[in-house]
Amino acid sequence: MQAFNTYFVDVLKKHYIDFSGRATRTQFWMFVLFEIVVAILLGIVLSFIGDIGAVIAKICGLALLLPSLGIGARRLRDGGFSPWWLLLEFVPVVGNIVLLVMWLLPSKN
Repeated sequence: MQAFNTYFVDVLKKHYIDFSGRATRTQFWMFVLFEIVVAILLGIVLSFIGDIGAVIAKICGLALLLPSLGIGARRLRDGGFSPWWLLLEFVPVVGNIVLLVMWLLPSKN
């Protein structure tokens, strides 16, 4: 529970739209892991509600969009890249592979 608070809740509270600074690999990947787990659990619970559950899930996804972009930009900066590389998300398949490699590289202090 401590890891969830440290790597997910604190990012949402303190760095909601923070694109400056740096994020370590651990911070980034723990946030991604918890984001996926929360999305899966939310999807399962809201699937029982019906159509309104899909709307709530979309709203929650939009609410997590800015923190996801922020921590992705901070991770790129920590790896020595410009946050503008996030625009590679718009390039099908290849863009996501390049970003994945960039996010996996060690920090450059």
